[in-house]
Amino acid sequence: MSVLGVAGFAAVAWMPGGTEELSNEAGAIASAEPSPERSRRSPSAGSTRSPSASPSTSPNKPSPSSSPVTIPETGPGTFTTASGGSGKVGKGVPLRYRVDVEKGLSLSAADVAEQVERILADPRGWTADGDSAFQRVAGGHTDFVVKVATPGTVDDICGAAGLNTRGEVNCNVGRNVMVNLKRWELATPVYAKDVKAYRALIINHEVGHFLGHGHVGCPGKGRPAPAMMQQIKGMNGCVPNVWPYDTKGRLVTGPAVP
Repeated sequence: MSVLGVAGFAAVAWMPGGTEELSNEAGAIASAEPSPERSRRSPSAGSTRSPSASPSTSPNKPSPSSSPVTIPETGPGTFTTASGGSGKVGKGVPLRYRVDVEKGLSLSAADVAEQVERILADPRGWTADGDSAFQRVAGGHTDFVVKVATPGTVDDICGAAGLNTRGEVNCNVGRNVMVNLKRWELATPVYAKDVKAYRALIINHEVGHFLGHGHVGCPGKGRPAPAMMQQIKGMNGCVPNVWPYDTKGRLVTGPAVP
């Protein structure tokens, strides 16, 4: 895990694996009102398909680190777009998306794009609904943009839509899937030893909002946590899981929550 530094930016440090809890931060993980094109893709949160995904099915190996990671508090608010693109994954008309990384960070836009591509192409992802499809592009028409940015920039963009991310969490605002650099690099205490798995949860949760999915709760003690559950608030008896669907193509969901 790289140490991020930006000259002239204020920064905070956090040691992966720390035990302090993030209180009520996920109250800010929310989407703006769904646009018409998002609403048409919205499934029922009360699906009767039985969730049975395994939390150990992440394609990425754990990446623990004992070194502190420095996160800039804010950045310039301008972005570098990952070049190139991907083939279509999933059925139906693909949603074209771009991957941007805020300028001044040591993150590689190409590396972030590769991870996002892999997450959205996973058979346990949103393409398992049989309707959603994705294709990464570097320009032209885009349906949504995944933006990895400093906490301050995320606050600015999410705050413009009335969402209070408090320098801590991610959001979906219109076409923008905003990824807080702090969460991308540090995850949360539950996922501190598998940060890459948590990145899958970030993308699946916020893209899920873009597709029209709302928040759901834990379906029962010992069961996999839905990707649309605000896991940063607490697991509530569920076990960690980052994928919307299980390996048998069943939606991992729970009771709808506000």
